[in-house]
Amino acid sequence: MTLIRSISGIRGTLGGAPGQGLTPPDVVLYTAAFGTFLLRQADPGAARRVVLGRDARPSGPLVRDLVRGTLVGMGFEVVDLDLATTPTVELAVTGEKALGGIILTASHNPVNWNALKLLNGRGEFISARDGAEVLRIAEEGDLDFAPVEALGHVREQGGWTRRHIDAILGLPDLVDVPAIQERRLRVVVDAVNSVGGEAVPALLTALGVLEVIEINCSPTGRFAHDPEPLPANLKDLCDMVVKHKADLGIAVDPDVDRLALVCEDGSLFGEEYTLVACADHVLAHRPGDTVSNLSSTRALDDIAERHGGGRHASAVGEVNVVERMKEVEAPIGGEGNGGVILSELHYGRDALAGIALFLTLLARRGGTVSDLRRSYPDYFISKNKVQLTPDMDVQALVDAMQERYRDRPHSTVDGLRIEFGNEWVHLRRSNTEPIVRIYAEAGSPERADELARGIMSELTELAGTTAGGA
Repeated sequence: MTLIRSISGIRGTLGGAPGQGLTPPDVVLYTAAFGTFLLRQADPGAARRVVLGRDARPSGPLVRDLVRGTLVGMGFEVVDLDLATTPTVELAVTGEKALGGIILTASHNPVNWNALKLLNGRGEFISARDGAEVLRIAEEGDLDFAPVEALGHVREQGGWTRRHIDAILGLPDLVDVPAIQERRLRVVVDAVNSVGGEAVPALLTALGVLEVIEINCSPTGRFAHDPEPLPANLKDLCDMVVKHKADLGIAVDPDVDRLALVCEDGSLFGEEYTLVACADHVLAHRPGDTVSNLSSTRALDDIAERHGGGRHASAVGEVNVVERMKEVEAPIGGEGNGGVILSELHYGRDALAGIALFLTLLARRGGTVSDLRRSYPDYFISKNKVQLTPDMDVQALVDAMQERYRDRPHSTVDGLRIEFGNEWVHLRRSNTEPIVRIYAEAGSPERADELARGIMSELTELAGTTAGGA
């Protein structure tokens, strides 16, 4: 596995030979490159301060120590939150008046992965242009270290999870604790044994949930199942919701920027519909448009129109969604993988904020979670992938597919999205894995699968690769 460098961070598997994963020298090099970038961008006299946080995966302490030592060697004060969700670190960057931040998490990737996610001084992921500059600095070894008399230090800082929760509780009109308390909700939480095991139950208690039933909530980093909150990985959660006669099930990924929900009958609310429901609630109180990436459900368009607005599409990747949200001044946006971005809180996907928004909507709307799901239009997305081989020319594949469908409405903003009336197919290269993703949406699961299989068959024919389901 080679090291993956993208707008989603520096990511790879641990334990490989040089050039075959994320090795300790890689961690030091890219940390130093990012530190150098921050110093050269900083205003004269600005405090040399960086916020650091991590998810619970076992490689976290090793990577943390490498990052801390490197930044201290560059003269930084390292504000170390230790175990913290990605959105918590994002909030802490601005709260600590830091030049930037580093989150040690490979998000939904398996336990043998880790990554450096890089934040600017606004607590947002760095832009593609800034990311390119960090890579240039690393490739050229153009690094700035401090003399011994100017070495930095580490400040271990607790309390930011509570400050994050308090910021969510303080959202006027959008978070209604008395209404949630009155519903006397019972909620099952699956936090895949990472940082959400502490943060999510703490939030639910603060929101007034009557009973929190925890599964996989010990932050050992030993993931109890594949950490991506996809249907195939949530069977135990679905069963526990039914067993305990709970009102709702909640699943988060290892760094708590994605949110998946389970209805009271054990059925899945649908990760695409997390953002739909939260947008329904927010747009009722904050008029405006919404933003999601090109792989997100058409149901969001319907909800935006219901509230007198529209949905703007961006390329896949949180930084792209945020950029578009700022352009159109959208109060809410996100990605169809369960990522909710509430602009008045911060510009980052935040499962904790999503939970609070969803519970307020549920409490005020009345009825069950499945009742709420039935109030939204039904679309179904088939998510698939084609494994890349070293000799595959992805752009040539996209160009060939575009030529085949040149008479269909299509977008090349991010890969290729082809419209078929109320149906669509989107194919694009992943930012985080060596695969091409193929998503298709239609009015039934069978039709979505059929649409996806047709495109995958064409890709297989063009590329001579083997296609497989996600």
